[in-house]
Amino acid sequence: MASETTAPGSAGALASGGGHQVAGVRVPVRSAGSELRAIKVVWKRELIRFSRDRLRILTSLMQPFLFLFVLGTGLSRLASAGTHGVNLRTFVYPGVLCMAVMFTAMFSAASLVWDREFGFLREMMVAPVRRSSLVLGKCFGGATVAGFQGVIVLCLAGLVGVPYSAILIIEVFALQLLLAFAITAFGVMVAARITQMQSFMALMQMAIMPMYFLSGALFPVSGLPQWLEILNRLDPLTYAVDPMRRAVFAHLDISAAARRALDPGVTWWSWHVPGLVEAAVVALLGLAMLGIAIVEFGRAE
Repeated sequence: MASETTAPGSAGALASGGGHQVAGVRVPVRSAGSELRAIKVVWKRELIRFSRDRLRILTSLMQPFLFLFVLGTGLSRLASAGTHGVNLRTFVYPGVLCMAVMFTAMFSAASLVWDREFGFLREMMVAPVRRSSLVLGKCFGGATVAGFQGVIVLCLAGLVGVPYSAILIIEVFALQLLLAFAITAFGVMVAARITQMQSFMALMQMAIMPMYFLSGALFPVSGLPQWLEILNRLDPLTYAVDPMRRAVFAHLDISAAARRALDPGVTWWSWHVPGLVEAAVVALLGLAMLGIAIVEFGRAE
């Protein structure tokens, strides 16, 4: 029997040498619209996953509340001599804002490991879109989720003596989004090669906790021992905590002595680093880690 042929990819194609009807497969042509749609889908998936997990929202707020109201209140009397009359909770508030963003962004990146274990990541990888679009969607989604979590802590500003100022809220929120993007990109870069959640969480804790404690989130960065000062300047998180604290302290009515002691700023060889330069450091590190994550996902699976 002569075989009937049709155009490749048509739904009515017949198998050669037989009469079995098979469905054609048409792979969509890649375009800017399809890539943007892929980014949007991955971004929206992160938002849906976060909104449906109320327990995750509550548990991710526990550490900021503990540091802000339990640790801050408990150590206020002990640290009152060195804060020049400024409440310790007010001083640690910028660091707590960074904490809320960091851990939420880290858990958003951790979901990639779950997706790999359950096979969903492989389905995403075979989609007819660039893997860079998937990574971008993941990073944007993690940054959005972490930024929303940071807004919740931002609403507590009045309880620790920080005024509600529109300019302050905009500045801090922009810095939170920048930090959230950088931390999510770091997490995605790490998750590109890790197959077990236990290994990922151990590695992230080993990296995140030292970064947090060395950043000056809980202590002023002036007058430190030389070895601690060097580690503080090498810590990327320092350049997110310092401009955030600078923005908060700019709206506080405190003495000049308290401002010099608690908000000295970061210096490089006696040069006082501007806040915009610090934000640029965080942005460049985030873009660098995003690029590494894209390369790693291009090699993975």
